Amino acid sequence: MEQQMAFQINFRDNVATALTELNKGPVVLRGDSLQNVVDVKEHVLVGHKIALRDIDYDEDIIKYGIVIGRATQSIAKGKWVHLHCMRSIYDERSSHLDIVTGKPKDIKYE
Repeated sequence: MEQQMAFQINFRDNVATALTELNKGPVVLRGDSLQNVVDVKEHVLVGHKIALRDIDYDEDIIKYGIVIGRATQSIAKGKWVHLHCMRSIYDERSSHLDIVTGKPKDIKYE
């Protein structure tokens, strides 16, 4: 079985990015991380974020050492962090995007 890995960009980050497709279980952390492993609680696609610690409702989501969004619900350590549980502070339309494909849901295609 291939080793599951994620990357924490900055010590301040409360999320890491999946470097491989992740399934429940231990994930090795690379980059600027104070922990070596995090236990992932659900399936996470490559390139998506996981919580490195419990994140409270309306708490900042920090990636690259800066705030990229806010939690729209409480997020447990090891859970998938994406548009279903956070909102971007940069893109107001992010709440209208499909959580897997990123395709806009507020536009009708004919």
